[in-house]
Formats: sequence, C-alpha cells, structure tokens
Amino acid sequence: MISREEYFSKRDPSAFPIWQKATIGIAGAGGLGSNIAISLARAGIGTLILADYDIVTAENLNRQQYTLAQIGKRKVDAIAENIRTFNPFIEFVLHPVKVTPANFCDIFEGADLLLEALDEAEQKEMLISCWAKNYPDRHIIIASGIAGYGKNETIHTEHYGFLHIVGDLTSELQAGICPIATRVAVVANLQANLALELLAPQKGI
Repeated sequence: MISREEYFSKRDPSAFPIWQKATIGIAGAGGLGSNIAISLARAGIGTLILADYDIVTAENLNRQQYTLAQIGKRKVDAIAENIRTFNPFIEFVLHPVKVTPANFCDIFEGADLLLEALDEAEQKEMLISCWAKNYPDRHIIIASGIAGYGKNETIHTEHYGFLHIVGDLTSELQAGICPIATRVAVVANLQANLALELLAPQKGI
C-alpha cells in the first residue's frame, strides 16, 4: 500500500494544501460529472460531494467514466469505486438521489463551491437558483453548450460574479443523439480547472 506522503509527492506547495482541505459539490455524475470528479480527485481535492439518482447504462459508456462491468450500478457508487482505484485518500459524500429544492441544502451545505453537471435545463435553473439563494458568496460553475464536435475556439468561460459558465453557450443537444466524449471532457475539465483556480488563485503567472 502506497503511503499518503508517496502518493501526494511533488504537489504544488501553495495550492495543494488548500485543495486537500476543500470540499467540492458536483451535481450530476454523467458525462460532465464523472469527468470532473476524476480530474479533481487526481488534482488532490480532499472531499467530493456527489449527487446523482441515475444508474450506469450501456449508452453512457461513449462519454462517461464507467465500464461495462458497472452497468446497472448507481453512478455515484461507480465513480467513487473508480476513483478509489487511483486515489485511496479522497473522501466522498454520496447522495444517490435527484437534487430538488427540498433536499438541496442537505446535500450541498458543506460544499465550498458547486459544479453543475446536469442534463435538463430546468434542473440547471433550479440548481443555480437554490445556490444563489442559500450561498450567495460561494462560487458555482455551470456548463452550457457541449453539443457536436470540433470547434475548439468556441468553447470559453464567462464570469458573472460568483456564477461562471463554461461551454460554447449556444449549441443544443439533438434528441436521440449523445454528446461526443471529446467535447464533454473538454468542458468538464475546464470546469474542474476553474474550480481549482477559484480555490487557490495563482499569483505571478
């Protein structure tokens, strides 16, 4: 068994201690959420709060971080299982439920910031509204516009106070057509990258 010191060697001495103490909430463990969770776990975030009521299906495997053997498992359990194979030192708070206004604070109260990784526009709006109402001085990072492939230059980040939006902000998914893994992962990792920066702003770079 590798030691904690060995595993976390050669980390940024200024940012890493902050990330280790941080708790990040992720609403959704699908294409965006599973990629976000893996990147933040590799970076060294101490605790992830994961909320998703869904299970892994074969259709998910073209863009989500699951395996054939995990079909039928709850996504929050499956992604935690996968992350523990490369980072045994991370803590999880798992909620295999649909996020609603009624349970929102029970799920995300302990989060330093929140990343939105949901599919439905109505769910996104609910999440932003609940976060702004209950935690107006904490950051929320949402995704908007991940459809298609290519067009790298259209993906960017916009900032509105504590609200941050990542994506092309225009494309919409077509019914019956899955998002492409490459574009989903790009947006997810931009969300995760921004979360790290907001927690530990860089100086002099």
